[in-house]
Amino acid sequence: MRLCWLLLIVPISALAQIVPEDYTLVGVAVRTRPAYDGSESQVTDLIPVLRYYGKPWFARTTQGVLEGGARWALTPGLDAGVQLAYEEGRKTSESSLLQSLNLPNVDPGVSIGAHLEWDSNLGQVPVSLLGRVRQNIDPDRGAQADLRLNAGVYGSGRMIVAAYAQATWANSKSIESYYAINNADSGLLYTSIGLLGSYDFSRHWSAVAGVQCRWLHGDAASSPIVERTSSYYANAGIAYRF
Repeated sequence: MRLCWLLLIVPISALAQIVPEDYTLVGVAVRTRPAYDGSESQVTDLIPVLRYYGKPWFARTTQGVLEGGARWALTPGLDAGVQLAYEEGRKTSESSLLQSLNLPNVDPGVSIGAHLEWDSNLGQVPVSLLGRVRQNIDPDRGAQADLRLNAGVYGSGRMIVAAYAQATWANSKSIESYYAINNADSGLLYTSIGLLGSYDFSRHWSAVAGVQCRWLHGDAASSPIVERTSSYYANAGIAYRF
């Protein structure tokens, strides 16, 4: 996983300002991903690219999941909100190991949750810290909680690049339903680091890309369906800027 270690040494440069809230993107990207976290199989698919902040409505894919809802300013730089999010499933047909074990699909689902997000600057570097909880509407799928730190890496003219680190915790139901184990302990599910960027090549059109490395922890990492504890995601696409 050399790519994952390269992300750890990306230098952080100063950004002129945080990405403005009226920077709205709608598009599509091609993504490569593991069949599921822990799988040796890589799969290619299409994913949406979305970034919209209204008052109070929002929709985005820029914080790790496809989610939308409403948010309100508590104080300058601190927002609270509620959201619905798309939760990806697990397809048996995408993994030879799952097929050999004759495990059923885990269908995609929807979660309902809340979040708290803080935006500020550390010196000249814009940062944001997101805390989020998500409960799947299927109670057997359990709940997860995320803590995500974003930091500006580069911003000049047409290009914006940000780095992030995230930790996700899951309760026992979430781990058991996805990783085919019993009596799992709640706890840290995975940690990840990544880069996101966009380049405006015209007034309304932007190229977008991202790369992420992820490491499993706890009972999930020792599941019989886990072939490796590290995975990578990468995507590139195009979006229309409003």
